[in-house]
Amino acid sequence: MSNIKPEDFFKNIISHCKEYGFIFQSSEIYDGLSAVYDYGQMGAELKKNIREYWWKAMVQMHENIVGIDAAIFMHPTTWKASGHVDAFNDPLIDNKDSKKRYRADVLIEDHVAKIEDKINKEVEKAAKRFENFDAAMFKATNGRVKEYQEKIDQINERFKTALNDNNLDEVKQIIIDLEIVCPISGTRNWTDVRQFNLMFNTSMGAVTDDSNIIYLRPETAQGIFVNYLNVQKTGRMKIPFGIAQTGKAFRNEIVARQFIFRMREFEQMEMQFFVKPGTEMEWYEYWKKARLNWHLSLGLGAEKYRFHDHLKLAHYANAAADIEHQFPFGFKELEGIHSRTDFDLRQHEQYSGKKLQYFDPEYTGPLNSELAKTQTPEDWKDNHSYVPYVVETSVGLDRLFLAVLSASLKEEKLDDGDTRSVLNLPPALAPYKAAIFPLVKKDGLPELAENIMKDLKFDFMVAYDEKDTVGKRYRRHDAIGTPFCITVDHQSLEDKTVTIRHRDSMKQDRVAISELHSILTEKTSMQALLKGL
Repeated sequence: MSNIKPEDFFKNIISHCKEYGFIFQSSEIYDGLSAVYDYGQMGAELKKNIREYWWKAMVQMHENIVGIDAAIFMHPTTWKASGHVDAFNDPLIDNKDSKKRYRADVLIEDHVAKIEDKINKEVEKAAKRFENFDAAMFKATNGRVKEYQEKIDQINERFKTALNDNNLDEVKQIIIDLEIVCPISGTRNWTDVRQFNLMFNTSMGAVTDDSNIIYLRPETAQGIFVNYLNVQKTGRMKIPFGIAQTGKAFRNEIVARQFIFRMREFEQMEMQFFVKPGTEMEWYEYWKKARLNWHLSLGLGAEKYRFHDHLKLAHYANAAADIEHQFPFGFKELEGIHSRTDFDLRQHEQYSGKKLQYFDPEYTGPLNSELAKTQTPEDWKDNHSYVPYVVETSVGLDRLFLAVLSASLKEEKLDDGDTRSVLNLPPALAPYKAAIFPLVKKDGLPELAENIMKDLKFDFMVAYDEKDTVGKRYRRHDAIGTPFCITVDHQSLEDKTVTIRHRDSMKQDRVAISELHSILTEKTSMQALLKGL
């Protein structure tokens, strides 16, 4: 689909998801609920497989990382300690003419992205004109590209300063100075920028009052932090070690958009890695590399990924970077890697009155980062405990689902002039690993096909399909990403062989029925992906 406009391709993805049972609008019979989606029969399987690959790579393949499943509801003081009650805000701005509401930071980021697109177009044009083209050299020397880059740097520096100073007036002024218009009304008639807390709240118990207010968790990380001591002691964990978790989180997004990219109910896959103070930057770099390698192992294309350092650090971080993926609507955050210092455990110590420390006889230093600011080496010469620092990796499962789907969906022109829609999913992630077809619905072929399916289904998700011609069945399974289609014909009754057809190449091989299990194991198991990490 290289010749199709990105916005049209994105529409194709959304319609493909609906047509083939990947994603439905939630409560669709009631006209749906904004920015809330349900995963259909194909989507649930693909999502489960992505989650499983992450879990195996993060937990099963690391002896010093364990997993937990914390509750969605937590004591409300948790969110006061974490800073979410006071600081979990997005800058909000309204257009007075369209009455539409926007995130001010996204308006500015989208403006910068348009300038980046201009740079990319200049590079693409130059690449067509010159052989042995050096893109980096061109960007460093071309006058027009350098001018564009200077604009980007100036905007980013000004924006970063405004965010760090919490100067909302300056954020609005940047929007005005850049002449950013409302996409709906086309006007620049903006309100002042104001902060908007993203947490959903509800009440627990029979009486609804302020004392019973609790929150739907806006992230899964805090469930890990409050269980740090439980896991460390019961698991006899030695630092460095990690705690992983997957689960639902909820954010009352100002502008939820771009399909499942930004939703109000979503799923996170996070790992908090507890380290000795002073080693956090070493581990931060380690996990940046390790997480990028994990994404690259999916085979979606190295050119679709890049790192982006945060302009404004979160209140808990001393370093932060995003792994961005090239979605149909541009490069956007896929996963965050953050050095959170000892902020979280230190805050929970303060608010709970419980010690969340680690004893290391080989350590001599301050108990935490706050005491390090006021104490001298003499004060801590006999101290061998510390509040661990944390390096976090956090990826949105729904965004990862969209990244995999958008990178895999292809429209291919065939030799006979026909076209096919195919999902080139990594075989290990595909909802079905194989589909079994009887050539015709008679002569004992359905019975043999069903027996093959019954044998394979103990180890693989497989489908049985006898409706329509074999060609149409191939197309159906191409569209949902099934890597292999197995056809049972009359020859199968004679010599116990079948035709196995490969999704990507459409090549067909004749193999023994007895070999099917080993072929699918070799080609569709997660083992090969995990060994490549």
